[in-house]
Amino acid sequence: MKLQYKTPLYVMICGAMLSVTACKKDLLNVQATDRISTAAIESDTAVYEAFVTNRYIGERLQDKEGDGSNPGFGRGFEYSMWSSLTDESIYNNDDATWLIQRGQLAPENLGGAGVLWGRSYRSIRECNYALSILPKMPFSTAHKTRLEGELKFIRAFRYQDLIRNYGGVVLMGDKVTNLTDNLQDPALFKRASIKESIDYAVAQLNDAASKLPLDNDASWILGRATKGAALALKSRLTLYAASPLYAAGTWADAVTAAQAVISLNKYGIYTGGYRNLFLTNITNETIFERLYTKNANHTHLEIANGPNGYGGWAGNTPLQNLVDDYEMDNGKAITDPSSGYDATKPYEHRDPRFAATILYNGAPYRERSIEAFIPGGKDSKDGPDNWNTTKTGYYLKKYMNDAYPLQNPWGNAGFQPWIYFRYAEILLNFAEAANEAYGPDVVPSGSSLSARTAINLIRSRPSVEMPALPGGLSQSQMRDAVRYERRVELAFEEHRFYDVRRWKIADVTENKPAGGVIITKNANGTFTYTPKVALDGRSFKPQHYWLPIPRAEIQASGGQLQQNPGY
Repeated sequence: MKLQYKTPLYVMICGAMLSVTACKKDLLNVQATDRISTAAIESDTAVYEAFVTNRYIGERLQDKEGDGSNPGFGRGFEYSMWSSLTDESIYNNDDATWLIQRGQLAPENLGGAGVLWGRSYRSIRECNYALSILPKMPFSTAHKTRLEGELKFIRAFRYQDLIRNYGGVVLMGDKVTNLTDNLQDPALFKRASIKESIDYAVAQLNDAASKLPLDNDASWILGRATKGAALALKSRLTLYAASPLYAAGTWADAVTAAQAVISLNKYGIYTGGYRNLFLTNITNETIFERLYTKNANHTHLEIANGPNGYGGWAGNTPLQNLVDDYEMDNGKAITDPSSGYDATKPYEHRDPRFAATILYNGAPYRERSIEAFIPGGKDSKDGPDNWNTTKTGYYLKKYMNDAYPLQNPWGNAGFQPWIYFRYAEILLNFAEAANEAYGPDVVPSGSSLSARTAINLIRSRPSVEMPALPGGLSQSQMRDAVRYERRVELAFEEHRFYDVRRWKIADVTENKPAGGVIITKNANGTFTYTPKVALDGRSFKPQHYWLPIPRAEIQASGGQLQQNPGY
């Protein structure tokens, strides 16, 4: 998708219903020359369709101004990834992620998370505007139906982002709020319950799924929403709804929603290798993704996250917390005395997804092996550019394409797809919900899978091939197995932050120290691995299960918008 244009003035108002700034009336009457007018959108089908397509893109992927004025669809790749707000990683060069890791979250002190509320409501308004003028556009009935489904999917995706970060949200319906409206109307700021919020989004997705095509084709640009995308988002939302934090749905409903995606018989586990999945555009596992093209590239992942010995900036450095959770390749935890784990060779014989996700001392990388050891390691503090040395002893491998240049990458790197939904997530959703609703080995009505067999499909992926889970597991044991699979299978894909919260275990996982390792090379060539704390003061409090609504949004509402408890 290469459509590039500026949004009309009405739509440039970020979340007008919640982020009001003083404007003079005569300013609104000035015809801007640097953007397409609303008249053009409402009279030209090509411009209208480009406007709809651009709801996936925004004007920039990242909101570099921090004010929500450039709301790229979702987050995708950024310099500091969402993983660095969790026990997956820390961001090497702090940009307010440490503030959140240390529990210093406040309504006026949110860092990059502060844009979620405003940019989501701006996008909802844009969708509402496009839906309001769609009936009078001279498209065929079938094409109008598709566009309506697409806009409702995008709007529901935005509500998902609001719900999973704030809980119950303000439901705008189809209203297109303008500055001429009464923006102090209390009804405009009334927050729905979590159940009402999810039920609304799910209803929108049901409608969207009925209107969207099963496949992208010549008339439907690659990367646009399909029926599978709408059903996948519904699966995620119903899973969240049934989870302890939300308590707004049933596990049986979550099973049914996941099964609806499985029953499309369109998606499967990618057989080209776990690592290659994240470097390959369009696979049978990918349900919905953002595709990047040359000259419209995103964050240059290789230099942003690469080892300092190669000229990289370290970026999102994996924590020992995550490293220790990878099983041995025999399926046993490293804490199991019978696992074969050797503390002097800690990275040998681990779950293959470990080496595909994390660069560790001795890992092959480009023209040599990683040297995170001291003294003298090229990728340690003794190497070049030591201010870019990992603080944990590890570097990120997942998403990194060794074919892209690390030095001077601009224009020549940053084209990996960002996958919003993939089939493995749906299988994990199904397994979790089926286990909670029926137990590990019951095959729900309408399905050919049980919770256990769904997990085994993921574990048997070519290039992973972990031992299958045995029969006879208890529901509690299966719950642990599901959580393990989500932990390692979906690492760095923006799931961990929400998973530990919806399971209500963040008070445990996010209060553990941010672990790292000091690797010392001994005179005989062996290594000693000494644990260390990579980031001190890590803290999670009960109010942190939800983000605070930015103070500016509360003030703009005249105090009518209800803040989340504890802030």
